[in-house]
Amino acid sequence: MADLSALGQSISAALPGAVAAVSVLRGELTLEVAVEQIVPVMAHLRDAADCEFKILVDVCGNDWPQREKRFDVVYHLLSLTKNQRIRIKAQVGEGEAIPSIIAEYPTASWFEREAFDMYGIMFAGHPDLRRLLTDYGFSGYPLRKDFPLTGYVELRYDEELKRVVYQPVQLVQEFRDFDFMSPWEGAPHILPGDEKAAMAPGVTSGDPGKKP
Repeated sequence: MADLSALGQSISAALPGAVAAVSVLRGELTLEVAVEQIVPVMAHLRDAADCEFKILVDVCGNDWPQREKRFDVVYHLLSLTKNQRIRIKAQVGEGEAIPSIIAEYPTASWFEREAFDMYGIMFAGHPDLRRLLTDYGFSGYPLRKDFPLTGYVELRYDEELKRVVYQPVQLVQEFRDFDFMSPWEGAPHILPGDEKAAMAPGVTSGDPGKKP
């Protein structure tokens, strides 16, 4: 396996102005790339003799809400001939778009759709950019860090309408059962799954962990 730092510098020299930073951490090479240069960079990584990263392993997002360029679009590539991996990062602001790389890596289609569905990242030139994992009428982007953990809506099957319906999430306090008992304390009742232990000889019904 070639030296990763040398490979990074070689790629940077071959693409003047395209690679903003090169880093090697824990044996992994990462390139930070300008958004407008993502297509020529990916084409070079696929075709250059010292790269040959023919396999697109993944495209994913990362959310940094406090940063000016809120999102990282992260690409992971694999070269079987060189036995190497590489990570490409590009920063994208909210409401901005990054060029699609489907022409270079056709398998990017569903990866880009997933990043759009989960983060709201737009991919310019994608022929079918629509939600992939959530429903068509879903509101919001679930993997953004400001998305509420409970979500906005829940769905259920309505017997009267004979279809699935959406309704606002309702958290009814009186139906919650909070158990603040210390795990070191013995439960005063039989816990689910402890029925057989409670029937063992010499074990009381109130506390299966203690003998009389």
